[in-house]
Amino acid sequence: MKRADRIRKNEEFSRIIGRHHSIASDSFVVYFDPRTEDHARAGISVSKKLGDAVDRNRIKRQVREMIRAIVDFDVCPIDLIVIVRKDYLSKTFKENKNNLEKIIKKAIIKQYE
Repeated sequence: MKRADRIRKNEEFSRIIGRHHSIASDSFVVYFDPRTEDHARAGISVSKKLGDAVDRNRIKRQVREMIRAIVDFDVCPIDLIVIVRKDYLSKTFKENKNNLEKIIKKAIIKQYE
């Protein structure tokens, strides 16, 4: 995921989460809103309950890679905030990726409802 494709500012996180458009699973909560720039962007949040800084950074790198493989930022119509839940640790990378892919597809479909 390129740096330009990331949401980093707290105000942007708050704006998207504040809109209350979300889809949840046992491993993730995905908040979404129509994109505000010419390309989609994504933000990732990992709770301190999931481990120390090294563990959280590893999880962020994994989720960033999942998003990069799933989302085409030039055509995706939404900005995403992905919040990682505790059950993430009990599943494999592939299971988590498939789970996240399903949620993002549902979010894109729900955007048009």
